[in-house]
Formats: sequence, C-alpha cells, structure tokens
Amino acid sequence: MTEFFLLGTVGLRGADGATVDAGPAKQRAVLAALLVDAGRWVTAETVIDRVWGEDAPARVRSSLYAYIARIRRMISGLAAQDGTVTENALRTGQLRRGPGGYLLDVPYDRIDVHGFRRLVDRARAVECTDAERVVLLRRALALWRGEPMAGLSGAWVERTRSSWEQLRIEALLAWADAECRTGHHTAVIGTLTALVAEHRLVEPLTVALMRALQRAGRGPEALACYAVLRKHLAEELGTDPGAEAQQVHRAVLRGESALPPAAGTWPPEGPVTARIVPAQLPLEARGFTGRQEELARLDGIVAAAAERPAAVTVAVVSGTAGVGKTALALHWAHRIADRFPDGQLYVNLRGFDPSGAVMTPHEALGDFLDALGVPAPRIPADPQARTGLYRSLLAGRRMLVVLDNARTCDQVRPLLPGAPGCLAVVTSRNQLPGLVAVEGAHSIALDLLSADDSRALLAHRLGAGRVAAEPGAVAEIIARCARLPLALTIAVARAATGPGFPLAVVAEELRDRHGSLDAFTTGDLTADARAVFSWSCHALSPSAARLFHLLGLHFGPDISAPAAAALAGRPVHQARATLAELTRAHLLTEHTPGRYTLHDLLRAYTAERVLADVTPAEREQALDRLLTWYLHTADAAYPFLARNRQRVPLDARPPSCVPLDFATHGRALEWCETERPNLVAAVHQAVAAGRPDIAWQLPAVLWGFFYLRGHLHDWLDVTRTGLDAARAAHDRTGEAWGLVDMACALTQVQRYDEAVEPLRQALAISRELGDHYGTCRAMANLGYVYRRIGRPGKAIEYYRRSLAVQRALGWTGSESIHLLNLGDAYLHIGRLDEAVSRLRQALAGLRAGGDRWCEGLALDLLGTAHRRLGDDAGAVAHYHRALDAHAEVGHHWGQAHTLANLGDVQVTAGEPDAAQANWRRALLILTELDHPDAEAMRSRLCRPAQAAAQPRAVSGTSELSSRYNPVR
Repeated sequence: MTEFFLLGTVGLRGADGATVDAGPAKQRAVLAALLVDAGRWVTAETVIDRVWGEDAPARVRSSLYAYIARIRRMISGLAAQDGTVTENALRTGQLRRGPGGYLLDVPYDRIDVHGFRRLVDRARAVECTDAERVVLLRRALALWRGEPMAGLSGAWVERTRSSWEQLRIEALLAWADAECRTGHHTAVIGTLTALVAEHRLVEPLTVALMRALQRAGRGPEALACYAVLRKHLAEELGTDPGAEAQQVHRAVLRGESALPPAAGTWPPEGPVTARIVPAQLPLEARGFTGRQEELARLDGIVAAAAERPAAVTVAVVSGTAGVGKTALALHWAHRIADRFPDGQLYVNLRGFDPSGAVMTPHEALGDFLDALGVPAPRIPADPQARTGLYRSLLAGRRMLVVLDNARTCDQVRPLLPGAPGCLAVVTSRNQLPGLVAVEGAHSIALDLLSADDSRALLAHRLGAGRVAAEPGAVAEIIARCARLPLALTIAVARAATGPGFPLAVVAEELRDRHGSLDAFTTGDLTADARAVFSWSCHALSPSAARLFHLLGLHFGPDISAPAAAALAGRPVHQARATLAELTRAHLLTEHTPGRYTLHDLLRAYTAERVLADVTPAEREQALDRLLTWYLHTADAAYPFLARNRQRVPLDARPPSCVPLDFATHGRALEWCETERPNLVAAVHQAVAAGRPDIAWQLPAVLWGFFYLRGHLHDWLDVTRTGLDAARAAHDRTGEAWGLVDMACALTQVQRYDEAVEPLRQALAISRELGDHYGTCRAMANLGYVYRRIGRPGKAIEYYRRSLAVQRALGWTGSESIHLLNLGDAYLHIGRLDEAVSRLRQALAGLRAGGDRWCEGLALDLLGTAHRRLGDDAGAVAHYHRALDAHAEVGHHWGQAHTLANLGDVQVTAGEPDAAQANWRRALLILTELDHPDAEAMRSRLCRPAQAAAQPRAVSGTSELSSRYNPVR
C-alpha cells in the first residue's frame, strides 16, 4: 500500500517499495497542505494561504489547479500498482473536489505524522506499562526521517514544523523516561546529548540526560550538564534551573536515585511539581436564549475531535459588535466544562477595548502560567520560553481555553495549546481567516438573532406574560433593535426600569429616534451601541475606516464592489480589499458574492460618522461619484435593453468614472435587476443632492429595463420624480423626456387617459426645441395611447405622421418599430391584410437589426393575425417563436401575453388542458410582476375553457391589453 511522508522530505512510497518524486517544492507543499487534514475538506483558500501565504500571485488558482491535477494523477498511478484503481483506491487514497474544497481521502495509518500521533496517543494511556511504552514510542520516533517538510518554507510550514518538533521532544522525553525505568538508560544518552545541544534551554531534556547519565554511573557528566544548563539560563533568561532540575542535581551529588519514586506518567512533569486545576470561566450571561444551530455546530466540533484526536481543536466564533459572541462562547463553555477535567482557562484579550490597551500574548501567558501554579520567579521572561512552558504544562491534559475578544491571529497563536486533548475557543469581531487556513480552526460566524430568538430573549428578561400581552409592540421593538442582542438588551433595561409601563412606550421611544443611536446610549461603555461600534472602527486601517464612514451616504439596501469603488474614488481592486477588511471585521456582510450590506444600527452609525468625520465637500464629491457611476453604468446597459432606440443625452463622462461594460443582453438585464432598489433610491438621492439632471436621466436610461421587466410602481415613481426635478430646474429637454417616460409608465398601469396630456406637452416642447426625434417619439406614443382608448383612426394618423418624419429625415433605425405599431393598429381594427403586410416588413427589419425584443412582439402579433385568418397552425408556430424571443431577452410580461394567446388557440383546437396550463403559467408571471392584467387572467381561468377563449371575430388582439412598445 502507498505511504505518505511529511516527517522529512514530503513524498510517497508505492506498493513496490519505490519512493515517488512528489514534484517541485510548491507541489509538495500543496500535497502537505492536504495531508495534514487528510479525511477533511480543505478549501482552496486554505490551501493557497498555507502554500503561498500573503505573497500569492494574481493567477494563483491556475497554479493550484495544475498541482492538484498532477497530485491526483500521481495517486491514481500508485493505485494502479496495487491492481485495479477501483479496488484499491480506498487503500491508496483519493483526491476529490467538492463544494467544501478538496478532500484527500487517505487512510490515517498511511501518513507518517498521523501514525506518529496515534502511537504516541496509545503510549499516553494510563494502563500502558513502561515496557509497552518503550515499544510504542520507539515505533513512533522511527517514523521521523529528518526535519518535517524539509525543503519547504513559509509561515504555515514553519508554525506546523515547530508544533510537530514540540510533540517529538515530548515523545522523546517519555521514551527516555520509560527506557530508564526498564534499565536501558545507555540507549538514550546519545540521542539526548544531541537534543540538549540543539535545545539548550529546554530543561526537561537536560533533566532526562542527567538521569540517564547518573544511572549509567557517569555522575560527573550529569553534574556538568547541570552546570551548562545553569550557565545558559542565567545568560539568556536571567533565571536559575527549575525545581525538578535542582532536585535531580541534588540526587546526583548525594549518590541517590534521580528517577521519580513512582511509575511515571506521560509526558513527565516539568518545572511544576503539582498540577492545579484552574476554573477561570466567568459567569454566564443572564438569560441566554436561542443559537441552537450554532451550539449544535460547536457540539459537532467536539464530537469530531473526540473521534480523531490528531490535533488541537480550535473554534473561532466571530460576528459584529454586540451580536453575542462572548455570551455564546461562555454558555457553551459552561455546558461542556465537565469534558475537560484538567480545567478551564479564560482571558479577555481586549482586542477592541475602548482604552486601546490590547492584551499582548506575553501578558496573557503570564496569567495562564500563574493560574497553572507556576511561581512568579519561575515564569520565563522570554516570550518563546513562556509559550514553550505553557504548552508543556498543557501536554497530556484535557483543558478548555477560552480566548475572548481577540483582535488578530498573531495575538492568539502563542496561546493555543500544542498537543491534542485540549480545545481552544476564540471570539473576535474579525473572522481571523489565518487561524482557519493555518491552524485548521473551525469558523462559526454569528448573524443577528432570529425573530423567534429575539422574542424569547425579551420574554426571558421581562416575563412571558408581559411580552405575550403586547405582540405588536414587541415586534416593533425587535425590528427597531435590528435583532442585535446588544440593542435588545438595552431596550430590555429600559423596559425593566418601568415594570408597570406598557411596552408600547418603549416601542414609541425607539420609533421617535429611528435612524439614530440615541435610544441605545447608556452610561456603561460596554453596553452603549455607539461606543461599541466605535471600538470596531478604531481597529480598521485608515482606508477601511474612510469607506465605512462614506457608506453612510449610500442610499440603497446593499452595495456592490464597483459601486463602493466609485463612492470611495478608488480602483475596484483596492475597494475589494477594503471591503474584505470590513467584512472580516463584521462591519459589513457579504450576503451574496460581491454584494455587501450592513444592519440598520450600523447603517445609523455610519450616517452619524459621515456627518461628523467627513467634510461637506468630500461628502458632495463622493455622492456625485456614486450617482454618476450608476447613471453611466445604466447607460452602458441601455443599448442592450432598448436596441435601435435613441440614446439619452448625457454629459460627457468624467475620466474618473469607470462604469461597467456589458458584453451581453443577459448581463445588462441581470445588473439592472440586481441594482433596481439602488437605482430607484438613486433617483431620489439625486434630487436631494441637487443633481436634477441625473434625477431625470436615470429613469430615461432605464426605460428599456422597466418596459421589459415591469416593476410598474417603481417605474411610475422614478419617472414622476425625475420629471418634477427637471421642471424645478427649468430643464426643457429633461422635461420632454420625463413627460414621455411618465406617459409610458402610465400606459403600463392602464391609465391611458392620463397619458394623453403629458404626451401633448412633450410634443409641444420638442417642437419648441426643434427636437425632431423627440417630436416623432411623442407622436408615436400618442398613436399608441389613442389606440388603447378606442380611437384607432387617430392612432393610425399619428403613427403615419411619425413614420413620415422619420423617413424624411433619413432615420431608419426605428422605422421597423413604427411599422410594428402601425401593424398592431391595423390588426386592432380588423384590416388583417394590411396588418400582416406591415408586421412582416417590421419583422424583416427587426431581424436585420438584431432586435430580438421587438421581434418577439412582431411574432406574437403575426400569430394573432394568423389566428384571425383561420390559420391556427400558423398562429401556434408564431406564438412559440415569440415565446423563444421573449425568454431570450427576459421579457416576462411578453411571455405572459403570448402564453395567454397560445391558450386561446389551443382551446379552439380542442386542447383545453394545454390551454389551462398555459394560462396558469401566464397568471404566475403576471402575479409575480404585480401586473394589472393578473386579475383578467385569473377571471379567464375561473370560466369554462370554451367560454374563456376569445373568438376570432372580436376586435383587438386579446382580452389582455397588448401594450406593445411605441417608439422610444
């Protein structure tokens, strides 16, 4: 079977006994990064961090994929040596890829470092005799072939190598002790002598060598070893040898046995002679509720560690300020404390303390060593010596270590135990991804409380009866507190001070201070939302703090990385790095890839800080950059969504504005749909910011999007807002565009009579300005409205006049759309031959121009014309082609309309079930769009199929309003 080596040069040995070249250094590092977590999923980000660290090149993923492929081929080749890959893959190993990253499924006993640990764990057992321990530890130490991961470098390699070396020293000490007890003291002298020369400050090694030398009758050499140790400790640490070394020294001087009087335990005791069981956990937070999912995940981590005790288990609980990280960690720590009989250590690292007095690892280690019973004079001054002593004392014990309120990975790493059996729980406002990547920590990110858990918290603190009596007030309190435990606790304290007051009073106070943090201010800084948020900001880099404050200017529910770059006036790659820092600090949440949001109380905090910390000029510039970016990115999408339409007149784009570039119709439509809430908010923000030009231009460039997707209430809202802004600024061009856009929106909500006057005004303004295209646009839309209000003759007149002007001016780009509208009008009054003629001309032109949107409309109208002419087969064929075109461009309302028409034909063809199915599909789309036609479609479904179908002779295209787009 294949063997994998990490304790020496990283490599493999096949079933034939031949060593396999594991490739270049980076490939060997990738293999090592997977082998240390064999049997567990390892994310690509973790592998990259372990192998390349902070110096990862731009195309690092391509290199990783290449190395993974080579390793997979190498393992498959070794499996083939054993016979068939299928039969022996499990014995050799499989490298699989999945949602969790990469899984190297290799038997533990085939990896030397894991084999070493298992043998050492067996030697730890209390029932193990000295003779058995000798055999087990000899086998374990024989697996070492040199420096672990020899030839590799990097921060993760160095830390891992140091950890394994510590385990090896502890195993060597136990082996030496067992050998001496079984009378084989001479067997250990050479090994220990070399180790003492290499690790001259590690007292237990010198003690073990002194014992072996004394047992071998070489007392003077043992005394010389002690003298050398004392000299090195005095020169380098300013201290004397510990109690155990002194005790052995006295025994050698007196000629007494230096071995402990009783059978040894492993690892042997260090400088502390008596084990103290610390119990440092603070009291649990009162009234802890909820977090069942997170508690179950933490329980699962402990259970998995018990099954595979190959390393120290580390759990990182992260989350924004006030979300309840410490409360969760302490609640769980108390719940599992009995599983760690050797004690519990706790320290508040003060990573985000208002005083700025962050606790150093050196200070924390001093406190831990004191708690473990090390006398103050015996606590080393050297940081590495402190860490070494701390880990030696924890080796062989089962201890729980809670590292609360950490700020960085470097603050935590020296405090992590070095041997299996211990559990470290870290809480932080930062995600600490380095601990996940390097130490294999399990990450648990706390979100806001659920509504149910928030209600349970209030009930626990205020009483179930009081909460049940005012459900409306309770719901408002939870909403105003944004489900943040800190804010809820403050609200509870306010309610508790007036036990006779109705909770509606508290809800009213929160309502009156909406958008402010004043309601969450207390006299205690640790329970003051504004102060707690500020401590997180103090830990940010200057660029991250600046962007966080500027986010107080953003008006929408979330923000993308490119939009944040525009807001900050930075390149996108720099903005992504800054957003990542804010996300790691849990001040932002990346709720979908590349899109960020923050909860309501943090939003209120940023709104305060941007006014306090950013100058008015800088605020104005930042907001102008953002609005301009939204406008020009929407304009970049316009040609895809309103093909062959006149572009909206915009000022030249500033050089600093870098809008998105869309390669396809789908990408442009997706961006508009995703950004819709932000774009709607941007129109109102433009008015408030004194940018009326953007206020009318933004709805204008979004015309094609709104026409395709509906969102009728948003469309009517932004067009009215933009029109009012243009009028207030006496911008006649903007007023004309706004009038037409508002009229288009009014027609989509079937308010045709209201659309006539705006279009007449737009026509007059366009003629006043000499804007021929605007004149054509207004006339074509008037033709459409007149058709909808039952004046087809007037409609045809306006369509012909508009088409004549277009042709006279030589504008052919939108001629096909004029023909489409004219054909629709002829179809409406039953002039079928003229309708088919115009529609076919329109269809040819639309196809030539690549306008799939209007092509779908023309195909639908031709389907209706064929149905009126008695050609049901031709009608069905055109409707299906129309559906394909609608689906391709994302025209949801067009799909619903054509499905309704298709159902009508199917009823006539004697297919009522198929008709009902298509009408249901149409109703689903219309309901999702909140479209006025949904009610008509619902009525159709409630009637018998034959009665619901529209007869061929009826004037008009369908019971549903057709609303095909006029010229834009």
